[in-house]
Amino acid sequence: MVGTSAPFRKVLELVQKVGNSEVAVLLQGESGTGKELVARMIYETKAKGQFVPIDCGALPPNLVESELFGHERGAFTGALSARTGLLQAAHGGTAFFDEIGELPAEGQAKLLRSLQQQEIRPVGSDRSRPCRFRIIAATNRNLAEEVKAGRFRLDLYFRVNVVTLDIPPLRERKEDIPALVDHFLAKAGSGHTYAPELVEALSAHTWPGNVRELENCVARLVALSADERLHVEDLPPWAAQARASAAGQSAPNAEAQRSDAGRRAEGAQDSTEPGLKDLSLDAAEETAIERALAATNGNLTEAARILGIGRTTLYRRRRHQPQKPS
Repeated sequence: MVGTSAPFRKVLELVQKVGNSEVAVLLQGESGTGKELVARMIYETKAKGQFVPIDCGALPPNLVESELFGHERGAFTGALSARTGLLQAAHGGTAFFDEIGELPAEGQAKLLRSLQQQEIRPVGSDRSRPCRFRIIAATNRNLAEEVKAGRFRLDLYFRVNVVTLDIPPLRERKEDIPALVDHFLAKAGSGHTYAPELVEALSAHTWPGNVRELENCVARLVALSADERLHVEDLPPWAAQARASAAGQSAPNAEAQRSDAGRRAEGAQDSTEPGLKDLSLDAAEETAIERALAATNGNLTEAARILGIGRTTLYRRRRHQPQKPS
């Protein structure tokens, strides 16, 4: 987990508090916010036994009991050997129920009994076995609403909801984005750098997929980068709106400044240059760059400001333009 924002620090404080106890914890947050990472942090605060993740959304409805409690050989067709269930594997440790709101009703009832009795009975067995574990559950649903709708048992809700931790979405902790980008680049073993305008564009996005979406975005940038610097131009399609939003927040009058400078540049060369409406897109870009450079006496930084792009981007575009014959 990476970050220094106030919402993030609050989560870390609660993790330390509940990590030193054995109480059941319910993690609530949108998909991609890092709920399993938080669960592992709670477990590792006072590591004891095994940490066993259980993806409730991936449990086949007809095999929930076998997956959770195990089964004996011959308990049903296809049970060629005995199998230890996930809860038995968590005995003495922690069972993490990811997306517990997806657990079928029959599985909810059997899990509740197991928590109450602190024992399990494998499918096909005639005796129960002791099974004690700490439960940490996570959900992107509102379990209280699920209870009202009759889709989640009230008694199980009280069992798993002793302490609730709300994991903030990335849009509420955008100041952590630079640190997260650095973390993902280091994790990938990448030596890439990036310009401030890239962080501005990333910070303007709403991130519906949260931290997971940001990690995938960084991976895309690394894959598409033609050099060791990550460029705004390689961001997904949503970046156009994000860049515009970032520009509007950071410099409301930037467009007016660029327009005035553009008119000055055009005035300097109107007598010799053709109209932009008669040029191709590539030629128009080349002409705009030449005019901006002429208006600033070759100053790349000032020309980039006039054009509304980064200095590095201007340098890269000039480098890729075909050279005119002398």
